[in-house]
Amino acid sequence: MAGNTQETRAPRDGLQRLGTVSAAAAALTATVALSMVLVAFGNITDFGTNQQFVQHVLAMDTTFKDPDLMWRAVTSPALQNAAYLAIIVWEVLTAAVLVLATWLWVAGPRGGSHGRARRASSTGLVMVLLLFGAGFFGIGGEWFAMWQSADWNGLDSALRYVVLAAVALIVVHLPDGSRAAD
Repeated sequence: MAGNTQETRAPRDGLQRLGTVSAAAAALTATVALSMVLVAFGNITDFGTNQQFVQHVLAMDTTFKDPDLMWRAVTSPALQNAAYLAIIVWEVLTAAVLVLATWLWVAGPRGGSHGRARRASSTGLVMVLLLFGAGFFGIGGEWFAMWQSADWNGLDSALRYVVLAAVALIVVHLPDGSRAAD
């Protein structure tokens, strides 16, 4: 009889754990991790498509060509490619940190603490914010006036990543009330 009670209780306990802050943090971290893995994979396997994007943004060749801003343009193919490679390396590192963080969230209950998972998630999510917030909004959007381009404007796409990473970062740092409920 006790075995049946355990078996009956286990699925319900699993569903209750699914509703915890830790599970939400794990799911959000996994979602951002998957997204970053796919972004990095796409940039590596279809190198030329986003290479053109970076080249046009840095060259500022589809902006309003305001003479007061055009001195910022980077037209050297070597520098453009170096910038693109740096972006890809950052994406790969970010994806790796987030995949590790996801694994730590999943392994956390057996390890006894989600502290390492929270720190790893925070690191990876801040890396996403730096790439898409500082990199795309600040450097691409403002310094290289990407917002002026009808053809090579990645601000809407970057906004999705910034919002997702910011929400995930908030959830990762919410207090987990599951211990109090126990």
